[in-house]
Amino acid sequence: MLDTVILTAYFVAVFAIGFYYSRRERTAKDYFLAGRNVGWFAVGASLFATNIGSEHFIGLAGSGASTGLAVGCYEWSASFCLFLLGWLFVPHYLQTRVFTMPEFLERRFSPNCRWYLTAISIFAYIFTKISVALFAGGILIREIVGWDYMTSAILLVIATGVYTIAGGLAAVIYTDLFQAFILIGGAVVLTLLGLDKAGGFEGLRAALPPDFFHMIKPLDHAVYPWLGTTVGTLILGIWYWCTDQVIVQKTLSASSITQARKGAFFCASLKILPVFILVLPGLIAKALWPNDVTGDNAYPLLVTRLMPPGLSGLMVAALLAALMSSLSSVFNSCSTLITMDVYKKLRPEASERRLVLVGRLSTAVIVGLSIGWIPFIRNLNNEVYQYLQSVQAYVGAPITATFLTGILWRGATARAAFTTLVTGGVIGGTRFLLDILHNALGIDLGPALNAVVSFSFLNFSVLVFFFCVLLMIAVSRFTGRPDLSAVGNLIVHWPEKRTTRLAELATTVAVGGFIVVLWYHFR
Repeated sequence: MLDTVILTAYFVAVFAIGFYYSRRERTAKDYFLAGRNVGWFAVGASLFATNIGSEHFIGLAGSGASTGLAVGCYEWSASFCLFLLGWLFVPHYLQTRVFTMPEFLERRFSPNCRWYLTAISIFAYIFTKISVALFAGGILIREIVGWDYMTSAILLVIATGVYTIAGGLAAVIYTDLFQAFILIGGAVVLTLLGLDKAGGFEGLRAALPPDFFHMIKPLDHAVYPWLGTTVGTLILGIWYWCTDQVIVQKTLSASSITQARKGAFFCASLKILPVFILVLPGLIAKALWPNDVTGDNAYPLLVTRLMPPGLSGLMVAALLAALMSSLSSVFNSCSTLITMDVYKKLRPEASERRLVLVGRLSTAVIVGLSIGWIPFIRNLNNEVYQYLQSVQAYVGAPITATFLTGILWRGATARAAFTTLVTGGVIGGTRFLLDILHNALGIDLGPALNAVVSFSFLNFSVLVFFFCVLLMIAVSRFTGRPDLSAVGNLIVHWPEKRTTRLAELATTVAVGGFIVVLWYHFR
């Protein structure tokens, strides 16, 4: 009975928040950027909730049960990427008043770069973010609650789509704020119950191989080589946290650069938690039931076997919060890209009311595509988190190289940027195709190509990134200097002295230092 009450209260609260923000007449700025009036606490909580999806509960715990704490490198690297977002990227994004990341690329480089990033982003959102979130969410809901996979996935997509369509980004952010507390609370409760059952950290260390507690692996490690888990995760993280529309759109809604920066730093602090509340439960499950844990079933086992009656509803609410917060952000960002980077580009005279209508209709179309894609999602690889990270690594390296070079170096040209994006995209797409042929379809590609496939995707992303940076510099040298008068506020002016707030600097040093200490402890 208590479980039902908790779940009912959760849905009532989510829909109440969502529809509250649909009651007002909205401009495009209101609908897509929440009026640019959001405070740091809501920005940071929304960033965290958007990032922590159902695939994290499945993937992080599953990888923890299989290989130990090493997968946590993604989470702690993210904090440093968020510092970079706050200090380097946010000032340029907010000063230019852009709606989208492709729009920023057009202002810095050319319309071709904008079209390319828009197309790649929408494709990636539908076939990676939405797909993986629904796949992982389906596993959790089926294993824990027993609901039919198809029915529950369709209902959750529709429920999420309804309040996202109605309220826009404001509804997404403030439901995320509520959902962040739900998912953190549920995960903390389950972790504490599991640690108690396993005999604490001492019990875990006694039950598991010592290697499970080391995050720094050899360079030739198949999944977590040290080069990839340090440099590679930073490259991947800069793309995700600093240039991806789903994430950056939350900071674009902030009322000022200071509020956006504080929100990014708040999220950087929260990113310390997943190693302990999502990865560690995988180790706990492996220690408690070594013969039953197969990887992605680690978290569902913990929930079904440890959660007492009454608290199960809290955990299910946390899992639903993780799924719905991620989906709502992707839906909203897709509609923003379609409206502002496609429709408005083709119809620049469109009214504010028309833009909001197109945004709502675009969200509805994405919801429909997601429902149609659900039957095919079942065929995804069970190594959910690794699948998602590998796809993002192939897509992210050239985009990271283009954004970083474009902001840090005034000599970067439009032709160099487009050449880098396309070339890097072809290289990443080719590697992903080889992965599918060899790993999914079992085709022998020959010694040379088999060796490419077996090469860690994290290390591969490092090589692609540095190749793209060199390509960007080389092509820029042969295509002349850009018009600096047109891109002056889009690039760093190194001689300038910037005012630094002591509190923000102290937060960066304190959180960053604490993570370095943790990393050293689990080296």
